[in-house]
This record gives sequence, structure tokens and C-alpha cells, in this order.
Amino acid sequence: MTDITLANVKDFVGQSLGASDWVDVDQLRINQFAECTGDRQWIHIDIERARKESPFGGTIAHGYLSLSLVAALAMKLGLAPKDASAVINYGLDKVRFITPVKAGERVRLQLALIGIEPKENGQFLIKSKATLEIENNQSPALVAESLALIIP
Repeated sequence: MTDITLANVKDFVGQSLGASDWVDVDQLRINQFAECTGDRQWIHIDIERARKESPFGGTIAHGYLSLSLVAALAMKLGLAPKDASAVINYGLDKVRFITPVKAGERVRLQLALIGIEPKENGQFLIKSKATLEIENNQSPALVAESLALIIP
């Protein structure tokens, strides 16, 4: 975890913040996400059908499930300045879902701080490059530019 503060955050632009711990994406997590979102497409929740009919050989996580992991993992890597009063998701740019995450695989986040933009009232946007890697796979699950509004 990095030691980012409001005073030194600019020093981290262009630097990697490292890799998170691995996170299990098991069938239970996929099923719970399906229930929360209402996206019960068979490629996510029907294990037998997915094994027989899916081009992936089994169930896969929702792309948005994978994307939803980015914010929490970024915070664990220390993206937010320790002395900020709040950090708010501001948006995403250039999101691309590259490789499906199969049920039972593990993912981790590689994160680099790529920009800072001043806003009003001393606030600023942090832009980071997020790459969600799949264990033992050369191709990532997704890449995105993540924007976080920092409130001092």
C-alpha cells in the first residue's frame, strides 16, 4: 500500500501503485451479483448449460462484476490520500472487457496513477489506469481509466 497524502499525491503521477491481493471469483459471488442486478443470463448462472453450450466451457462472471471490484481494490492499494475527507467515484473512461473471468478463477488489480486535474474548492480528480488481471492468464479481464474525486 502506498503512502499518498494530499501534499504528495502529485509525486505519484506516472507511478505504479502495485498489485492487489488475489480475489476469488467463485460461483457464489457470480450468483449473488446476478441476484443483485437481475442479470440472470444462463452463461453466468446455469452451470450445466454453460458447460455444454458456452464457448467458455463453463459459467463466467458478469463484466460488470469484474468492473465492480476495481474501486475497492484501488482503495486497498492506497489510491486515496490518507488525509482526504472523502473519495468519490467520478466515472470511468476507456473501459474494455478483454477476457471473460471463468467461475473459480482469481483476479487482482494492477493500478497506476496517470493524472491529476484540479477542481473547485481544493478538490481534484485522480485518474488511474486499472488493469484487472486473471491468475495464470496473459490477457487481462479488463482495462479502464478510473476517475476518483478527492475531497480534502
